[in-house]
Amino acid sequence: MSDGRVYDIVVFGASGFTGQYVVEEIVRTIGEEHGIGKWAIAGREMKKLQQILSFVSKVTGQDVTELPIIIADVKSEQSLLDMCRQTKVLLNCVGPYRFYGTAVVQACIESGTHHFDISGETEWLEKIQLHMDKEARNREVFVVQACGFDSIPAEMGIQYTKQHFSGELNSVESFVKMQFGPEGGSFNDGTWKSAIHSLSTKSDLRSIREMIYPQALPEPKYKLKKRSLLSYCKEVGGYCLPFLGTDKPIVQRTNYFNYITKKIQPIQFYPYIAASGVGTLISWLFIGVMLFVFSKFKFGIYLLENYPRIFSLGMFTSNGPTRAQVKGSTFEMTFIGEGYSTKSEKEPTTSSSPDKKIITKIVGPDPGYIATPICLVQSAYILLKERSKLSSQCGVFTPGRLFSESSLIERLQKHNIIFSTIQE
Repeated sequence: MSDGRVYDIVVFGASGFTGQYVVEEIVRTIGEEHGIGKWAIAGREMKKLQQILSFVSKVTGQDVTELPIIIADVKSEQSLLDMCRQTKVLLNCVGPYRFYGTAVVQACIESGTHHFDISGETEWLEKIQLHMDKEARNREVFVVQACGFDSIPAEMGIQYTKQHFSGELNSVESFVKMQFGPEGGSFNDGTWKSAIHSLSTKSDLRSIREMIYPQALPEPKYKLKKRSLLSYCKEVGGYCLPFLGTDKPIVQRTNYFNYITKKIQPIQFYPYIAASGVGTLISWLFIGVMLFVFSKFKFGIYLLENYPRIFSLGMFTSNGPTRAQVKGSTFEMTFIGEGYSTKSEKEPTTSSSPDKKIITKIVGPDPGYIATPICLVQSAYILLKERSKLSSQCGVFTPGRLFSESSLIERLQKHNIIFSTIQE
């Protein structure tokens, strides 16, 4: 990558719902990062981008109205190349990535620019791993995936749990609980559309994974039993459902490549979403059923996309949450790890049930629009400042694979995403 590039970071999709929060996060934190210089925002429409800079100036108290603006459109390959050639790192906030992401990744690779996304679309993420990893390696480009709430907390939560487990960790369950403040809460429908198309293409994953994972991983010492569709977890004090996001496949990919390249034993992982009450539980069940059933056929997808408020019981809307709702929302993610008191240097063999348990927790602000920008921005800073702690070989990476030796957990701690050990 040329050192003569104009910018260290460009935020693409800065006028989008999540993109504007990413811009705010950089404005608030870039002054802490000695050695990181100029940055810019990018998108399709100059007027909207200028409005974003005016708005961000007001909410942060820092005048960024003169920040450089780059005009780029996913429909124009040349504009993407022109944008990417100006920066070392691109933070891509334009989704759904299934429709708009591939061209941006390709432009980054051709330009020698590192690419970060906040995608939660499993099929797209794994297609990029399959089809673009080799070219990214050859061009010495990092394509770093799922750097938002999907799936930095899960990946770093497992890393933290492993670090604080004295012995051999065999399995981890996670339980995420989202809490809204007095103003209530919701999510922008861009996230809803990503979920629709992720589920609609789930059947394609088998063939993709046969090519990504040609080698079988070793069997665990003790196989963790997956919980039923609806189960009670005493450690979180509530009922839980399987979490259908990208956390499990991202962790699975981290496990696979860590074992193939470093012979690090895989850790079994099952993620769940915990309900704070019966009403929340019923709502999540309804939303899950609607997504699962209607995403299977074309007219169903049309209905889900055009009437998000109805099918999500108001959880997803075209306007997204208000500022007050975002400010009042929080999340907590509990990790229950089990394993053995002593480590074995040998390949695992069938053994008795684990004899040791650990419980850790992450708590943080609104997952979609505060925690996600924090995770994304801190990940980018690490690539720019801690290159020697990362892989010597570039390519397509999951967060857990790339940042395991970095200061990411410490950085998140300093920015209100708090890790702690509850029981060990």
